[in-house]
Amino acid sequence: MNAEEMKARTKRFAINIGHLTLSLDANSINRAYTNQIIRSSSSVAANYRAVRRAKSKADFINKLKIVEEELDESLLFLELLEEFNKRHLKQIQEMHKDGEELLKIIVATINKARE
Repeated sequence: MNAEEMKARTKRFAINIGHLTLSLDANSINRAYTNQIIRSSSSVAANYRAVRRAKSKADFINKLKIVEEELDESLLFLELLEEFNKRHLKQIQEMHKDGEELLKIIVATINKARE
């Protein structure tokens, strides 16, 4: 996957999370978790865009580490949402799988950059 495809994929991840959150019931738990996951998933996309403007190898790795952290946070909130939204289990699990794949790609990119 090239950088342009990854940029589109991280944006699609944030969009899909947004659509997921719109489909969930309005209650205090979902409000709290969806507010957090909207921030973290959109941060994945925004910070990946910043990765592409890194000024040095160290800056590149640092920005990728931020993407890694935001992806991990998004995965946590998907797990929490799954617990309270069994009706949407399949959709949440699909988003979780996509997030895990993105995380593997980011970690592999960080490791390669460190070589």
